[in-house]
Amino acid sequence: MSKLWQKETETERSVEKFTVGNDRELDNQLAAFDVLGSLAHTRMLESIGLLDKNDLDQVQAGLKVIFKEIQEGKFSIEADVEDVHSQVELLLTRRVGDAGKKIHSGRSRNDQVLVDLKLFFRSEIQEIVKNTESLFDQLIDQSEEHKNKLLPGYTHLQIAMPSSFGLWFGAYAESLADDMEMMLAAWKVCNKNPLGSAAGYGSSFPLNRTMTTELLGFDSLNYNVVYAQMGRGKTERILAQAMSSVAATLAKLAMDACLFINQNFAFISFPDELTTGSSIMPHKKNPDVFELIRARCNKIQALPNEIALMTTNLPSGYHRDLQLLKENLFPAFKSLNECLEMTAFMLQSIRIKEDILKDEKYAYLFSVDAVNEEVLNGVPFREAYKNVGAAIAKGEFKAPASVKHTHEGSIGNLCNEQISASFKAVMTGFNFEKVDKAVSALIA
Repeated sequence: MSKLWQKETETERSVEKFTVGNDRELDNQLAAFDVLGSLAHTRMLESIGLLDKNDLDQVQAGLKVIFKEIQEGKFSIEADVEDVHSQVELLLTRRVGDAGKKIHSGRSRNDQVLVDLKLFFRSEIQEIVKNTESLFDQLIDQSEEHKNKLLPGYTHLQIAMPSSFGLWFGAYAESLADDMEMMLAAWKVCNKNPLGSAAGYGSSFPLNRTMTTELLGFDSLNYNVVYAQMGRGKTERILAQAMSSVAATLAKLAMDACLFINQNFAFISFPDELTTGSSIMPHKKNPDVFELIRARCNKIQALPNEIALMTTNLPSGYHRDLQLLKENLFPAFKSLNECLEMTAFMLQSIRIKEDILKDEKYAYLFSVDAVNEEVLNGVPFREAYKNVGAAIAKGEFKAPASVKHTHEGSIGNLCNEQISASFKAVMTGFNFEKVDKAVSALIA
């Protein structure tokens, strides 16, 4: 098997199989980012005299061809090649000769993996943010569209106070805004350059780490080379925590949808083609999509703990344990994005039941409104509370004719404009344009 670290001694086959694990399959997702890292690194090598101009031109042209092949789906890691780094270097050397053998100067596979992962994580964050923004906009639009449609609010799963679909949709929109605060923090951690830290202790070459930072569109460096290596595992955990926050919002929304579609609630419904049936009960319309969103997102919420348990007792420096983080984290990106997309897809077709609160069982929803009405007429709160309680006990309670909730964030004052402004303020913190510009310049 072709390895960057191969010496004269062959590794025993079973050890090789065990240590490589699923890396080759997962590494395909890192291929484009490995090329980007090499494009930046080799330009830096030329600037400090470790590559001449002719070698650099050959290497850059060869790497850009490989990058294009990756984008076209024509790249794969050969059966006897250990990982993506070995495959890219092997392809390059086959095509440009000895110049391709020089691209590893001044770096270790450790910092090569680190920079690949950080570039990959940036890309995945960008996709999550894009899908979250689409869902956020949809929730705000639906909050406005259905703001005058009331539904019961619950505490302890007991009928509590009047709510509205405007509040329901808007609540999840604002929750996503807070989730993006978490994702922005993860982005800031991911958007620091570890390249040049080598095996975790730097290099005797006069590397220009600021140059590769600028070429790759990073905001700054991981300055301390030991910490750059220590950041592996920590970066994944922080990113997983941000993903977990988004997942928690989606899981709760999915649970609400499962409850609200239930016949005993019947607040919402969906077209038959978006639900599933029963093998023996012809009346069933099961919310399988929302049940699977709930389960997938609960699984993602376990991810930070999984990563923490895999890394919590590791000392500083590189350890092969860190390889396994890919197996947990990489599939979670795809799953979370699919959950975001399917939630938005389902909500496009949601049907809202009209006049839900006309049902007699919801009469007591307005007991607090009745108490407040007496207070507004000069009755002390505790006395008003007893009066309404006595009327309920005697069966004499009459609900107010209308709902008058006007304070910020209530039924009659959703503050969706303010929530949208808050969301957009977070969005400006993701400097995606800077990153896209840097990547475009590298592959031009």
